[in-house]
Amino acid sequence: MKNVLIGFVTAMLSFCALNSRAQVVEPSDHKATKETRNLYNNMQQLVSSGVMFGHHDDTAYGVNWRLQPDSSDVKAVTGSYPAVYGWDLAKLEHDSTTDINGIPFEAQRKLVIEAYQRGGINTFCWHMDNPVNDKTAWDTTSNSVKQLLPGGEFHDKYEDYLKKMAAYIKTLKGEDGKDIPILFRPFHELTGGWFWWGNKTTDPQDFVALWQFTIDFLRKKQKLHNLLVVYSTADFISTREFMDRYPGDDYVDFVGFDIYCNGNAWYVQQLDEQLSMLQQVAAEHHKVACIPETGYEGIPDANWWTNILLPQLAKYKLSYVMAWRNATNKHFFAPYPGQKSAADFVKFYSSPNVIFQNNLTPLNIYGKGSK
Repeated sequence: MKNVLIGFVTAMLSFCALNSRAQVVEPSDHKATKETRNLYNNMQQLVSSGVMFGHHDDTAYGVNWRLQPDSSDVKAVTGSYPAVYGWDLAKLEHDSTTDINGIPFEAQRKLVIEAYQRGGINTFCWHMDNPVNDKTAWDTTSNSVKQLLPGGEFHDKYEDYLKKMAAYIKTLKGEDGKDIPILFRPFHELTGGWFWWGNKTTDPQDFVALWQFTIDFLRKKQKLHNLLVVYSTADFISTREFMDRYPGDDYVDFVGFDIYCNGNAWYVQQLDEQLSMLQQVAAEHHKVACIPETGYEGIPDANWWTNILLPQLAKYKLSYVMAWRNATNKHFFAPYPGQKSAADFVKFYSSPNVIFQNNLTPLNIYGKGSK
């Protein structure tokens, strides 16, 4: 089945590249690198073939292991790495040598490069500490966003944070010496109230202004042209709420939302309703739809992957869906060998509607070496 899928996807991608190029939407960064344009174009084409599966910190650690070469809970269960690899920039702003989850940035860099070399896709979020008081991303004691805007008391400090982030991103290069394209997901879960950039402490106008400043600064001042920008909300009940803090089409490439399962019935209904609205937004704004974070902590349902998640994914055109990290045997969102849902996850992996790394590698989605 997987060999058939590879052939089908390859044929589909080649056909679309030759016959539907005019329908492809270009990145919001008009100076995007060739590899970044190739990635975005090919990700759009692949939406018609299936949804790519991702996992946060997949090759950095898992249940009962950490920083072991060629390791992955996803691969240990299915035989393949995920197609999308999630990472975090948090603590980089403080010149820390390790990220928020204790992974050395030197090790993270190596794993990002390895994912790129095998044809995988890297995406970064940033649980940035509150620049106003150096408390965590979950600090909501003040309206920090307004103070980070140009003219604000902590604007220079925020610029310093962005410079450190840009310096690190510039070190992410493939063996060919080219900048690795990155899906950058700033200020995620922005319709929630648990982060300092969230809706409880920030009005929409200030949030939009900070988003636009951030992307402009990275593109124009730091000369980063390998970023594809992901606008990712939390729960929402209408397209109006989803778009209330939207920074504009010139600052976004992907639209999506984070959602976690706290019970199958609620999850299926919420996922279906939000995906329906997301599809509408993506079509109207010519963006690519995705689910940047999801999962069921501990995966207590043995058939959750094929009975709950897969039917919803199959109904909509999505680029990727990413499960959250496997931190411990209590806090994990992808199965590991022997876990209750492992057998069902193999069925999920085998579905023609889902794409893992082994399907992605032959497609040369970055166009490396192409004219």
